[in-house]
Amino acid sequence: MTDRWFDDAAGPVVRPYAMTRGRTRSSVDPARLNLIALVVADPPEPAADGSGPARDALRDDHTLAPEHEDIVALCRRNPLSVAELATELDVPVGVVRVLIGDLLDAELVRVTRPVPPAELPDENILREVINGLRAL
Repeated sequence: MTDRWFDDAAGPVVRPYAMTRGRTRSSVDPARLNLIALVVADPPEPAADGSGPARDALRDDHTLAPEHEDIVALCRRNPLSVAELATELDVPVGVVRVLIGDLLDAELVRVTRPVPPAELPDENILREVINGLRAL
């Protein structure tokens, strides 16, 4: 006999196309949102009277889904890669890319790319610089 899940036993089920309103791509260049791209959300600026954070732009924008808010909240704590966000939210990477694209369009996050290892300075050059500084 096979186990079947019925209604509540299956848990919350939301199809990925429902989260992205049927979109499979964002307006952002796909190369910009590769798996190691870091997503950064700046903390909210304090209010003019210094009483605390200003009204959050997310609450004012009714076109954003709860998943958008989750991404911004996670990235305000510390920058996360696209792959890490997909893991944290437990949604497919393609869905996360579409959601991040929405947030980029709304200017609520920014994406940075880590420096590729090929562009880092050679270890031997760094050692020679250190030795040269010590010789001074």
